[in-house]
Amino acid sequence: MTTFQVHTIDREGVSHDETMEVGDRASLYASLKAKGSTLVSLTETGKKSKSILSMDIPFLSKVKLHDKIIFSRNLAAMLDAGLPLSRALTVIEKQTTQKKFKDLVIALNTSISGGTTLSAAMKEHSDTFSSIMISMVKAGEESGSLSQSLRIVANQMESSYTLLRKVRGALMYPVIVLSAMVVIAFFMLTNVVPTLASTFQSFHAQLPLQTQLIIDVSNFLKTYIVYVLIAIVAGIASLYVFMRTASGKRTMSFVYLHTPVLGEIVKEVNSARTARTLSSLLSSGVDFLVAVRITTDVLQNPYYKEVIALVEKKVQKGEPIAEIFNERAKLYPPFVGEMVSVGEETGQLPQMLLGVATFYENDVDQKTKDLSSIIEPVLMIIMGIAVGFFAISIISPIYSLSSVIS
Repeated sequence: MTTFQVHTIDREGVSHDETMEVGDRASLYASLKAKGSTLVSLTETGKKSKSILSMDIPFLSKVKLHDKIIFSRNLAAMLDAGLPLSRALTVIEKQTTQKKFKDLVIALNTSISGGTTLSAAMKEHSDTFSSIMISMVKAGEESGSLSQSLRIVANQMESSYTLLRKVRGALMYPVIVLSAMVVIAFFMLTNVVPTLASTFQSFHAQLPLQTQLIIDVSNFLKTYIVYVLIAIVAGIASLYVFMRTASGKRTMSFVYLHTPVLGEIVKEVNSARTARTLSSLLSSGVDFLVAVRITTDVLQNPYYKEVIALVEKKVQKGEPIAEIFNERAKLYPPFVGEMVSVGEETGQLPQMLLGVATFYENDVDQKTKDLSSIIEPVLMIIMGIAVGFFAISIISPIYSLSSVIS
């Protein structure tokens, strides 16, 4: 909980100084609005530790991208219908069921009622609203086309979300199957194999090499099971921490880019994201340099960030930027450089970039479908080899023993 010292004016025009203890500023604005009080000034005086039950769990309380897309579309539609911004936000507030986002809309409305622009109000909540969304809203306010900018940013967010969801969906199936295989193998090695091993040992049978290998692995797991589990957890935790570092992100990006099939999808996803982000920002009237900087922030892959950083330097020198994309053909396919070159020559760069984004988004859509078709038989072959190896390793000694006994 956070403690605020606030100075307010009530409905009768009487000023008050009071101390309020709320979860955050959004909750404070919502509380004051409910009482009909106008905020004059506030000072944050301290924070109290939260109990476990009252804590906001990030992945549960986070505003979903879907909510922001709907917010942008609905706000654009109401502004086109002639509703004032404040009234449009009030309508959205009543329609919103997610508490955190409802409080956020109330906070935006309170700031706007106090004379703040929508982009400035959104900037106060930069943990929820991305830099690209704030910049496009600001450009729309300056050009008098706020509803159009909101519609463009909604399309941009939806396209990016759909693209990533398709890629993740294509990779989810093999991850689940391989995880299930590991769990089943672990169960067999720690529960089934030891029983068979004791049977083989009682007959003093000469075991094949592959059977002895499975038994040795089983004995190792049974003996050092605690250490194995600790090592697995420590390994996963170390990998997670490493992947969050700059060198870790760079290493993983290199691996993704050089993985067969997946590498091409990664290139096209980043090409589509670069093109759509730049196109959306330029179409909304954002200055080119600002658009390039925001695009650099939007991209996650460090190799692509470096390319866009070079684009910014080219722009500052007044040089054509198509050369950068052509020189980085290992990251951006030649089609990107050609379309950027045409856009620069014709003065229709936003439209050309939009065409690039649409082309690669459709191509990624098709490739993810093809990837699913390719992965399924490959996984079946891997499973067949694993099951066959295990079956031969276990069954062949059994047949040998049965012939000896008979």
